[in-house]
Formats: sequence, C-alpha cells, structure tokens
Amino acid sequence: MSQQTRLSWVLLALRLTVFAVMMMWTIDKFVRPEHAAGIFQHFYAIGGIGATVVHVLGVLELALLTAFVVGFARRWSYGLVLLLHAVSTLSSWRQYLQPFEGANILFFAAWPMLAACLALYSLRDADTLTVEGRQQTSRAQA
Repeated sequence: MSQQTRLSWVLLALRLTVFAVMMMWTIDKFVRPEHAAGIFQHFYAIGGIGATVVHVLGVLELALLTAFVVGFARRWSYGLVLLLHAVSTLSSWRQYLQPFEGANILFFAAWPMLAACLALYSLRDADTLTVEGRQQTSRAQA
C-alpha cells in the first residue's frame, strides 16, 4: 500500500470520527433544544435562544457536517468545522482551569479533536477518499 493510500485512509478515519462527535452535538439540538440553548447561555453568553433558533442552527450544522463527511468544498467545510470546534474548545477555558471539579476533565478531549480538525484542514488536498477527491482522480486518469 502506498504512502498516499495510507494517508487517504487515515484522513478518512479522522473525518469520520470528527463527524461522529459533531453529529451528536447536532442531534442534541433537535432532541434537547433546551440543552443546546443552555450551552449557548453558559459558554457563549448568548441567552434567550428558543427552540426554533436552535433547530435552524441544527439544520445549518447538519448541512455543514454532510459536506464535511463526504469531502465536498473541502476548503470551506473543513475550515468551518475547524472554526466551530476551535470556538467550542476555547469557550470552555474555565473548565481547563479547574480540571478535577465535576466532569471538567472530559473537556480536555476537545484538544486532540481540534488537532484532528487542523490536520484535516491542512491536509485537505491529500484527502482523496472524498467526493471531490474521487472526481479529481477520475479527471487525472482520463
């Protein structure tokens, strides 16, 4: 197996696992909109968000994650996923200062995922097991 083939499979694995985590956050917006609204209030100081707004955000997030997981518009979809996760990770700064209180230690799992998002964005042109990667491969072989 060539190095490019191995890299493509590793990038696919990163993309699928980042998608899985973020998809749970998206589903939460539909299943428990009050929980998502509470997160906006607590971590982003954005209060008064109703279920309708949370659902609209969920639909937009679902569209972004669909583009991300299939590798469509990689510069934008990978970049926006990186940005969303970076904002989420950095907005939790208080939890990092008190890691052993409650479940705060779990927030540290955001850092390797942020690195995975950065790797995906940085190596997006090498991520060929995507809708766009397949199209580029087909054009190159023609």
